[in-house]
Amino acid sequence: MPIADSESARVCFSQESPIGNRQSAIHWGDSVISFIVSALAYAAPLLLQAEPPFLKRFEPTLINFLMLSFLLFVVGVAGVLSRRNIIIIFMSIELILNAVNLNLIAFSRYLEINRDALTAKGLAVNPLAGPVFTIFIIVVAAAEAAVGLGIVIAMFRNRETVAIDEIDLLKW
Repeated sequence: MPIADSESARVCFSQESPIGNRQSAIHWGDSVISFIVSALAYAAPLLLQAEPPFLKRFEPTLINFLMLSFLLFVVGVAGVLSRRNIIIIFMSIELILNAVNLNLIAFSRYLEINRDALTAKGLAVNPLAGPVFTIFIIVVAAAEAAVGLGIVIAMFRNRETVAIDEIDLLKW
């Protein structure tokens, strides 16, 4: 049975439907498509003639990175202070360390961009210090995660819980 002869097609394209009959639905779709094509045809030359700042991409500033780092740090501290699950606490510590990494990279980039102005004032700038410290922090965070996960697995085997309140190392 063809789709046009089925009961659902008759109900869909009957006079009770909001679109009306099938011909008006097709006509309505064609008019929408022609409107979109004509709008694009009209807007394309205007966009191509636009000034370069209009087409320039967004470049975040130091303040944007500091705000993101602050938000990561606050979420990490809130996770450490409010949660009782040790896995969530470890993830919150990782958020805090990533906030520090973001600060180091952002300030390193800022110092690299403003190197000439800072050397004119007599300040020696090494823009590689931020990425080097970031690599060290990532290595320490990986080691902390591995050791912490090992401790959590050992405690879970003994206590069968990962809640901080129920873990007591002095009582076996």
